[in-house]
Amino acid sequence: MFKVIIPKFALKELSKIDKKNQQLIFDKIKDLENGLFANDKPLKGKHQGKFRKRAGDYRIIYLKENDVLLITVIRVAHRKEVY
Repeated sequence: MFKVIIPKFALKELSKIDKKNQQLIFDKIKDLENGLFANDKPLKGKHQGKFRKRAGDYRIIYLKENDVLLITVIRVAHRKEVY
């Protein structure tokens, strides 16, 4: 089981999203907490070392630190503006 940290600015981005998509995103964050990383993709270029999880038209960008079983959600935004 992982500990998931969601910083205030990510929560602020999440609060601007409609309720239906918010629920989908929270379900995906629960998957991260339970260690379900299927279909997550590592990012390249300047975002190397980070991963993305798809939640409908939204993406959850996160950093996984295996040593301490910690996941930090970096950004939650629509797929056209997240990168």
